[in-house]
Amino acid sequence: MLHPDRLFPADPGTRAIARRLYASISDLPIISPHGHTEAAWFAKNDPFPDPAQLLILPDHYIYRMLYSQGVSMHELGIRQTGAPDSYKIDSRKVWRIFAEHYHLFSGTPTRIWLDYEFEILFGLDQRISAATADHYFDVIAEKLQQPEFLPRALYERFHLEALSTTDSPLDSLEHHQAIRESNWKARILPTFRPDSVVDPAFQGFRENIGKLGDQTGEDTSTWPGYLNGLRKTRQRFKSLGATATDHGHPTANTANLSPQESEKLFAATLSGNSSPEQQELFRAQMLTEMARMSIDDGLVMQLHPGSFRNHNQKVFEQFGRDSGADIPTRTDYVHGLKPLLDLFGNEPSFTFILFTLDESTFSRELAPLAGHYPCLRLGPPWWFFDSPEGMLRFRELATETAGFYNTVGFNDDTRAFLSIPARHDVARRIDCNYLARLVAEHRIDEDEAFDLAQDLTINLVRKAYRL
Repeated sequence: MLHPDRLFPADPGTRAIARRLYASISDLPIISPHGHTEAAWFAKNDPFPDPAQLLILPDHYIYRMLYSQGVSMHELGIRQTGAPDSYKIDSRKVWRIFAEHYHLFSGTPTRIWLDYEFEILFGLDQRISAATADHYFDVIAEKLQQPEFLPRALYERFHLEALSTTDSPLDSLEHHQAIRESNWKARILPTFRPDSVVDPAFQGFRENIGKLGDQTGEDTSTWPGYLNGLRKTRQRFKSLGATATDHGHPTANTANLSPQESEKLFAATLSGNSSPEQQELFRAQMLTEMARMSIDDGLVMQLHPGSFRNHNQKVFEQFGRDSGADIPTRTDYVHGLKPLLDLFGNEPSFTFILFTLDESTFSRELAPLAGHYPCLRLGPPWWFFDSPEGMLRFRELATETAGFYNTVGFNDDTRAFLSIPARHDVARRIDCNYLARLVAEHRIDEDEAFDLAQDLTINLVRKAYRL
């Protein structure tokens, strides 16, 4: 199924350049500095469950497409809110539904990733369909019980140099600790994701603030105690290898309030009676506070705003957060980030990586900002734009203003562990596609393209995330 020249330019001469570039980077290690895999997998090193639970249930790219075509969440085995611990699914039935609808993924990045996984990892080179569904299920299920498909073995097979998880401040990080104590020589790193304790709209926000206080021994009902609790938690993450924070705010708004104003706003927020405007201002101030803490403790800061979370109210009520109904919105970075950048934009020790779901900002806002402020770097095309066309548009729109060296390579942002090498392979091929075109058009020399391919694949991500 997989053509060796996939994603390379159609022009034979340019394609030949892309082949040479790709050959020089295809076997480089993978660094995954931003993702949603589970540390528990590697701490316990148990076999993964059956194919449906491994490849379909964690992957919102898959079930959002199927849902859009009338396949119910119940049919896909998605766990309903409040379901008992004994809840079980008919995994083979779910797999058959997926196989019958595989044609829906034609032309999507999901199709590219899955074809790679099926062929490269499992040796399945006949297209999946209703007719081949059971064969696929049986082959994958059998292989998942073999030692070479245990989580740690796959980490090594994928040639991973580092893999970051994304973790709540309230997480005990016990699985990260267990990995360290096991003496397994791998870099599984936590990432500090404070949304549950900095976003007043987050379910259970006030209770979470109390839990933060219990964990850190701080009186988090006060503004100074709350900030100290966050500082202590960041240090706990750092002690287990964390190099970055991650912030999933609805907007890119920041604020620069006085300590007195912040304290008053915090009290209003903690009361549970704050207005939507006060909640947005609090989130904005907390981005600035997080930047201040990053300057102190050295953690790289990531911001990925612009998602209308849980847009489908019925699905949210029945199945909870992260059920495939998050929709991109317009985002204003120029005005939104101004208060934070006024304070910290010129700090050489601060690294602030920006992502977007609003492609219109690539050339108008993000590239000019990153092309000026020393602290700013551009994250790769993400989520809906983690795709061949999205990656090419990013390179075309951002490079002329920000250059290559104000970007941070690629990260996969995935919950689907087996898709990591597939996603990185797509990114490497697209970068070689773009560089080959620059060489063919005599805009850079081929020796420069080889250096750039290496930097885009491994060097920029190491530097940006301090790995």
